[in-house]
Amino acid sequence: MRILVAGWFSFETMGAGAGDLLARDVLCDWLDRAGHRYDVALASPFSGGVDWRTVPPESVDTLIFVCGPVGNGPPLTDLLAHFAGRRVVAVDVSLLQSRVEWNPFDILFERDSESTSRPDLSFASGKPLVPLVGVLLTDVQPEYGNRDRREQANAAIQRLIESESMAVVRIDTRLDSNTTGLRTASEIESVIARMDVVLTTRLHGLVLSLKNGVPPIAIDSVAGRGKVSRQAAALGWPLIFEADTVTDPQLREAFACCGSPTGRQQVEICRQHALRALEQLRIEFIDSLGALERRGAR
Repeated sequence: MRILVAGWFSFETMGAGAGDLLARDVLCDWLDRAGHRYDVALASPFSGGVDWRTVPPESVDTLIFVCGPVGNGPPLTDLLAHFAGRRVVAVDVSLLQSRVEWNPFDILFERDSESTSRPDLSFASGKPLVPLVGVLLTDVQPEYGNRDRREQANAAIQRLIESESMAVVRIDTRLDSNTTGLRTASEIESVIARMDVVLTTRLHGLVLSLKNGVPPIAIDSVAGRGKVSRQAAALGWPLIFEADTVTDPQLREAFACCGSPTGRQQVEICRQHALRALEQLRIEFIDSLGALERRGAR
């Protein structure tokens, strides 16, 4: 049986989302396990499949449409018309009309209709999750005269993002005008704490990551090793680079280290070191205030 798998991913600009693609993968896995041959109809920006408009109808025995809302209208009806006379199956679809009013399918396992509902296929998908990566970048800092180095750092981070599988979350630490909709320091820190890795050119991107057990990769965009480098040295954190010398292989190696047990252990070592140093600073600070007060009382 020659099968063509289609869905909203088979049409351009029709809003195919993650659920559509995950449901497609589940269905294809079922077909693979049953020993069926099939093609998948894909449209831009998706690649690797076939364009259903160029597939001869006689080359297909069964058309399977998977996931999403379906109703009596284009472009779905265009697809059905192209494969008129072929067996048509629908799986994991939401019927926009009653089965009595419109049901062009030889076999129908709807996700929901007026008579039934089933779990969505994406629930059974087995795609591995990718690291959740926070990106915290400095804005313009005229006091450092570092525009070119800042651009170098940002470009290096972008190349790393493009070279690895990751889900990127842009995080702005400014609170006078926050570009990511965060309103308080607690909100910013809560987002950082939920990341798996942080990529940053900000001092507090480095600090708040380590504080919350998240390994950061930091790039100092200030010539002569600025405050980010000095803070990394104070904390004992090794994954700190300079904007004009960092290489793509170094960043990829650092990213791999962040996902390893060794990287996580190093984060905890740095965190405990910082807490001990700050407790000592607290003692010295309070003692110094007391000494000032005693001198003033004489």
